[in-house]
Amino acid sequence: MLNQDEIKSILDKIMSMSKADETEAVLGSYRSSLTRFAENHIHQNVSQDDVYLSVTAILGNKMGEASTNKIDDESIKRTVESATEIAKLAPPDEELLPRLGAQKYQEVQAYDPEINELTPMDRARAVADVVHACEKNGLNSAGAFSDSSQIGALSTSKGLFACYQRTNINFSASAMGDDSSGWVERSSHKRADIDAKALGQIAIEKALTSKNPKEVPPGNYTVILEPDAVSELVMFMLGGFNALAIDEGRSYLTDKMGQKIVGDYINLTSNPYHPLYQGRPFDGDGVPTKKVELIKNGVAQNLVYDRLTAKKHGLEPTGHGGGGRNTYGAYPTSTVMEGGKSTLEEMIASTDKGILVTRFWYTNIVDPMKVIVTGMTRDGTFWIENGKIAYGIKNFRINQNVLDMLSNVEMMSEPVVSGEMVLPAMKVRDFHFSSGSDAI
Repeated sequence: MLNQDEIKSILDKIMSMSKADETEAVLGSYRSSLTRFAENHIHQNVSQDDVYLSVTAILGNKMGEASTNKIDDESIKRTVESATEIAKLAPPDEELLPRLGAQKYQEVQAYDPEINELTPMDRARAVADVVHACEKNGLNSAGAFSDSSQIGALSTSKGLFACYQRTNINFSASAMGDDSSGWVERSSHKRADIDAKALGQIAIEKALTSKNPKEVPPGNYTVILEPDAVSELVMFMLGGFNALAIDEGRSYLTDKMGQKIVGDYINLTSNPYHPLYQGRPFDGDGVPTKKVELIKNGVAQNLVYDRLTAKKHGLEPTGHGGGGRNTYGAYPTSTVMEGGKSTLEEMIASTDKGILVTRFWYTNIVDPMKVIVTGMTRDGTFWIENGKIAYGIKNFRINQNVLDMLSNVEMMSEPVVSGEMVLPAMKVRDFHFSSGSDAI
């Protein structure tokens, strides 16, 4: 992998080489390794180490882009020249903004050198622990153990240089019986956060507890959603905070900013500086990413802006733009939902009758203007009675308004990382299960 000094040297070379009016370049280097397992044995171990380079050349109000994964001098020169030639042939863009100069960025700590020390044998031993535990319990296992490291930088001919380095480790496991299954997944930028053996045990316990599932009729129930289930639904509401989507009337928040849209206890921010996640501190244009309060005490508070939309409104961009030929607008990355002090066990104990959901899958938006989402439960759906998990139940299909869900939250846990979000588990009343599902 390249280091920051090597990346800076190559980007400086590109700027001196380009004859365009303005030049922008993105250069990154990454390494990723993956061990997959299924049917209680490892069936794949792969590793990739590569670089990527994208050069943008601007001539007046015309822009051209070219990319490569080769960084020898001849390939770099050819990429720069290709971007310039494309710019000459491109149609004029009256909304094209000038590239940015030097910026100041808040420091983040998303790199753990211990992740780079992981070997295929380390991953194999971790997988073996889970496989053997599944075999002892008469279960089949499947999943993946991956680790990666990346460094990427953006530079302009006006003096901007932005660099971000990150490591990631991810472990997922499914434990499957004849009529039941359990699942778990965790990811982090720190190696110490992932204990594959302990995580595998969670999947096993879910599979064992959900054996011989009973059928429960569809309807509205009190539900306890684990963080992965919450993230599968909340992600569908994030695009509504895009200021361009408001301008174009394609956001459910049109004419609702400053109004209460969910329950009083819901606070949602876009915050790449949260200690659990530590996201990239700049966007695709090099704009420093601000922490933005999206929802405060249930009220739709703020939007995120790319450079062009911000200019049209006479505002500062928030650092959430996609960069390049971005026509979508901005997106609230590194979203964080504040949680509560309740544990999952306390939520279960407080529930007379209800349903515990591990996760959803095949989720899709039904009505984006109402944030109604459909999908199915999977890998551990349980009936709760008298404050205890009574038995596993057959899976459901859902049709749920996410805003209604967040208006009916009764309890929340401390937040954890789920995907690219930080979210709590939550207890919700009147959650809508529309029909049964034959999926295990």
